[in-house]
Amino acid sequence: MTLQQLRYIIEIAETGSITMAAQRLFIAQPSLSKSVAELEKEMGITIFNRSNRGVYLSEDGTKFLSYARQIVEQTELLENEYKSAPPPRRVFAVSAQHYAFVVNAFVELVREYGRSRYEFTLRELKTAEIIEDIRTHRSDIGILFLSSFNREVIRHILQSEDIRFEKLFTALPHVFVSKDNPLVGKKSVTLSDLRDFPRLTYDQGVKNSFYFAEELHITEESPKNIVVSDRATLFNLLIGLDGYTISSGILSADLNGENIVAIPLESDERMDIGYITTTDRPMNAMTRRYLEHLTEYIENYSS
Repeated sequence: MTLQQLRYIIEIAETGSITMAAQRLFIAQPSLSKSVAELEKEMGITIFNRSNRGVYLSEDGTKFLSYARQIVEQTELLENEYKSAPPPRRVFAVSAQHYAFVVNAFVELVREYGRSRYEFTLRELKTAEIIEDIRTHRSDIGILFLSSFNREVIRHILQSEDIRFEKLFTALPHVFVSKDNPLVGKKSVTLSDLRDFPRLTYDQGVKNSFYFAEELHITEESPKNIVVSDRATLFNLLIGLDGYTISSGILSADLNGENIVAIPLESDERMDIGYITTTDRPMNAMTRRYLEHLTEYIENYSS
């Protein structure tokens, strides 16, 4: 079966005549009749019944025609998409843990690009998935953090995959809470202050090792725990349930509104937030520009 044969069937069904269809298709009638016969034999059905007035669809032929139209129409859509203009070129892809500043820099990069056709990708993923995206070159760059707790394990994994980590900045631990949380107003909080509140953490899937967690002090005992998969849900639960999560303290009012606040957490830990890339590929210009936007946003926030 070929696309050409399917187009033949559609034309014959529309004209009700093999002779007229052959004229419109600019082929010889015997050739058209032979092509239809070969298709009927291949499919094991009779597509057209013959009469003195021409041909008409059999019951099997009516069903076959509906499938034929779908295939031809989808083919035409595909051809129009890619023959009329080149497909959007993938410009840049980043895979990251759930950080607002990653999104801010991404927004600036896309705005700056300013072309009429493009494909950018931003994936907020589990830690292991970020590493896999970089290993397989699905993304140009990955964003994650190292701490004294996870550093040895994560670095070992990165080195085994020929992936390098470059630190962007060091963040002091904070907790994100709702602006109405009873802890708001404190200059800082301790882990013991947090015990009465639900702790929100990001799901790490089947590789749910403590070392892959996006939150510091993940092994600290907490009686109330909620695991989520995306940032919007986490922020909604911070507000709705007076929960908390431990993170970098860098928030974006433009993206997240004024309902979430950051409070310093008394801790000896630090978050070295950085990017990962493979060692076998030089960094392209778009990735370097993204890092410039990212660094600029962090510096402006810190100042």
